Amino acid sequence: MQRLNKRLVWVYETLRESYGPQYWWPADTPFEVIVGAILTQNTSWKNAEKAIDEIKRKGLMNPGALLKIRTEKLAKVIRPAGYHNLKSKRLKNFLRYYADFCGLNFKTLKNKKVSTLRKELLSVNGIGPETADSILLYACQKTVFVVDAYTRRIFFRQNIISKDATYDIIQSIATSALPGSRALFNEFHALIVKHGKDMCKKVPKCGICPIKNGCGYDPHY
Repeated sequence: MQRLNKRLVWVYETLRESYGPQYWWPADTPFEVIVGAILTQNTSWKNAEKAIDEIKRKGLMNPGALLKIRTEKLAKVIRPAGYHNLKSKRLKNFLRYYADFCGLNFKTLKNKKVSTLRKELLSVNGIGPETADSILLYACQKTVFVVDAYTRRIFFRQNIISKDATYDIIQSIATSALPGSRALFNEFHALIVKHGKDMCKKVPKCGICPIKNGCGYDPHY
């Protein structure tokens, strides 16, 4: 375990030195972060951002307006994000939870205990662990480590996790190895996304990778 901890810290420090601060998540308000966390499911941030811009253009980037608009109409607005019919329903599911449990008040949402809020978010149809934890970390500023496909790929290639490691196991390993800092968790996840998109792709650019030493890249993963 100590070896894994040292490896994980080294990965973080090396990525930080290589890429610098990422200043993630780009949003004007915490509510926009929540909307973005749902819209970016199974698509690129570029596509999600197009949908966010369209929501803003139509003056809908507030919980009251999005709750009021018909689901079918919302689907047309967020079409650039892909899976627009499904995501419009998921946004509506969250908004109903937000209204019923928080009165559409972000302070009420943020002030909930992490365990309580995470459980409530996971009870919303369409919100899984990654989306819930993204909301907790980036919108509510809770100290929660987010695991995504890039995290799984990079950690596996770095021999930090096994190929079949669950979300909870990966999150536990990261949380145990790193200082419990919200800012660090925020920055590390952003660096992982940066590295996964630019370097550690399905077919990685190993020749110029800053963390290639000790990497166990498997071309079949």
